[in-house]
Amino acid sequence: MKKVKILFALLFCLAILNSFVGANGLNLNSLGTRAMTMGGAFVGLADDFSAIFWNPAGIALFKQKYFGFYGVDIIPSGTYNFSVGPVTFVDARTTTKHYLAGLAAYYHPIAENVVAGIGFYAPSGLGAKWDGNDFKDLTFLRPYKWESKVGMFTIAPVLAFKVHKMVSVGASLNINYGMFSIKTHAGDKELDVDQGQYDESLSGWGVGATIGILVNPHEKFSIGATVRTPSNIKFSGDVEITNIGILGMIPDTPFYGADIPAKATVDREVTWPWWVAVGVAVKPIENLTLTGDIQWTQWSTIDVMESTYGDFFWSLIVDAERPMHWKDVMQIRFGAEYRYKSLCFRAGYYWDPSPAPDRTMSVLLPSFDFNVLTAGIGYSLDGLNIEFGVEYLIGKERDVDYLKKQTDPGWKTAQPGIYNMNVLIPNISVSFKF
Repeated sequence: MKKVKILFALLFCLAILNSFVGANGLNLNSLGTRAMTMGGAFVGLADDFSAIFWNPAGIALFKQKYFGFYGVDIIPSGTYNFSVGPVTFVDARTTTKHYLAGLAAYYHPIAENVVAGIGFYAPSGLGAKWDGNDFKDLTFLRPYKWESKVGMFTIAPVLAFKVHKMVSVGASLNINYGMFSIKTHAGDKELDVDQGQYDESLSGWGVGATIGILVNPHEKFSIGATVRTPSNIKFSGDVEITNIGILGMIPDTPFYGADIPAKATVDREVTWPWWVAVGVAVKPIENLTLTGDIQWTQWSTIDVMESTYGDFFWSLIVDAERPMHWKDVMQIRFGAEYRYKSLCFRAGYYWDPSPAPDRTMSVLLPSFDFNVLTAGIGYSLDGLNIEFGVEYLIGKERDVDYLKKQTDPGWKTAQPGIYNMNVLIPNISVSFKF
C-alpha cells in the first residue's frame, strides 16, 4: 500500500537548527540591539554584552561587572497563493503572530585579563500560522489547523582571556534545548481518505561550543573571527493523526482490520551546522564606527531528515524520510554607528540568502532570500545603556512550479504556489556596568 504522504508533517526540528524566518535559514543571527541595528556586523567589534553570541573573545576586554538584557518580537507577514490556470485553490495570508526571543548575560572579571560569564539566549526561532479556512480546498473542505512554532534556547558559560595587549580569545560551552510543534493536515486526496489533523510536539538537548579571537592592532581598527561548532540535537516527543485508524477499515489493504493508534512516539536527530564568521571594525573619524562581516553556515548538513516511530503500523504507513536538500549559504553584513554625546545612532544592511530549494518549500517552513535593513538609537549614562532598534526583512517572492511537482519525483514534498514574506522585528536592550 502506498505510504501516506503527510503534508509538511516532517518539518521538524530543522527549525531547531531555528532564526527564524529569514535569518540565515533558521538562525536568528541578530542578538543584541546594538549588534542588530548595525546589520549584525559585529564579529570584529564584539564590545557589548551580546559578545557571547557574536565573538566571545570580546568579553576579555570588560573591566567591570556587566549585565545586559535583550528582548525581541518577531512579527512575520506572509502570503501564499496556489492557482492552476484560472482556478485558485488557496489565497492565504498569515495571521498576526508574535514570536518572542531574547538574550541575557552576566560577566565578572575574575583576574587580570580574565573574564568569566554566563549567557542565556535564543539563537533560533521560526513560526507561521495560517487560517485553516483558506486551505479547505486542499483538505476535504475541512478547516484544519496550519501552524508551526520552533525555538532553540542556549545556556552558555563562557571564559575569555586577553593573551596579549592586542589579542583576546574566548570560548563558551553551548547547552542547547530545542522545541518544535507543528499542526497541519494529514490527508492525501490521492488516497481519497481524510487522515484528519496532524499534531506533533518534540523537544531535545544538544551540546556545542563557540570559539572566538579578536585582534586590536590599533585603536581605530580591529578584526575578529568566530566558529560555532555543530550541535547534534536528539529530539523526542509525541505525534498524533486524528483519523489514521480509518486505514484499518478499508478492505483489500494490508492494514484492513488493524487497530492503528491515533498517537505514537517519534525520535529524530538533527545536526545544527557549523557557523563561521569573520568581521572588521574601523573608526575612520572620531565618534564614527564602521563594521563589516562575512558569515557562513553549513546548511548542506540538512539534506534528508529521518524519523523513527514507536508504533509498528506508523513505521509502515508514515514516510520516515523528509527530503530538505539545503545548501551552504553566506551572509554579507554592514553596519555603522555614530556617537553624539550620550546618544548613538545606528544603521545597517545585510543580504540573507535562503538555503532551501524550491523543491522542498512549504508554508510551514517558509524560507526566502532577504534584503534586511536595520536602524536604531541608544542612550548611555554612567554605565547604563538603553537601546531601541528595528530590523525589517524584505523577502524575495518565490514561485514553486506546480508542473514540477506533478512530473518530477524529486519534488514530491514541495508545496507549489507563490510565496511572499516580510518580517518586522522591533527590539530593546538594557545593560549596566558596575
